[in-house]
Amino acid sequence: MKHRVGLAYLSSLALVLGCTQPVASGGFEGEVGLQMYSFREDFKKDVPGTIEKIKALGFKEVELAGTYGMPPEAFKKLIDGAGLVPVAAHFPYNQLRDDIESVAKEAKALGLKYVGCAWAGHKDPLDEKQTLEIAGVFNRAGEALAKHGLRFFYHNHGFEFQPHGDGTLFDLLMKETKPEFVAFEMDILWVQFPGQDPVKLLEKYGSRWELMHLKDLAKGVKTGALTGKTDTRNDVALGTGQVNYPAVLRAAKKAGVKHYFIEDESPIVNEQIPQSLKFMKTVKLD
Repeated sequence: MKHRVGLAYLSSLALVLGCTQPVASGGFEGEVGLQMYSFREDFKKDVPGTIEKIKALGFKEVELAGTYGMPPEAFKKLIDGAGLVPVAAHFPYNQLRDDIESVAKEAKALGLKYVGCAWAGHKDPLDEKQTLEIAGVFNRAGEALAKHGLRFFYHNHGFEFQPHGDGTLFDLLMKETKPEFVAFEMDILWVQFPGQDPVKLLEKYGSRWELMHLKDLAKGVKTGALTGKTDTRNDVALGTGQVNYPAVLRAAKKAGVKHYFIEDESPIVNEQIPQSLKFMKTVKLD
């Protein structure tokens, strides 16, 4: 009885999505995964039911955002049972800095390939000194995780684009982190919102981008703020906002991005994710 409403909802979603619809000719051909944080409110109410929802939507690869009070092994069992592949997860900056072995232990229990950080510890505004400290933490974390067969990455969040020299502090972070130990995940909204160009950053840093968050920023929203914060209602279905997705996806393919995850932080995520999935199946890149 517990999951019946959710399954009825999913049946209607299948009609909206056209789940059997083939990818458009000349379209995006990669695997589209999900950042599970998108369904954080659903997870608080029903962990197994939410995992069923993700499966029914047609996702295979997932990026984790905690285990919602469950032991990692138990959460992994639910994911495995749904046929989902846990590729990556985000961990707190302080844990990565102070207790990397506990991170490695949990990541291995979850069967992850990547371990990431989505919000570096800092005081606003970010400055050069803090950026160098963060780079050091990332290099050490990446080297330690590599010994466990895990790849470390950093997820940009907008505040890193403070001007610095001829570029930004994000450029400094790229320069000061070691490619063999630190990869990057581009969150497209958190490039667009601070007033940066996702295509140019993909072209500039190429293979350092190994993962991507597929997000769109509502039309009309002013860009240029470096706070790393915006109203979640500004997170809109892919293809309906400011981002030039055909150009971004072409550049991402050329850069060699390996994993793509839809992340939707909006209050109407249950409406928008089906729209975003449909967009990814029909978007033309030619």
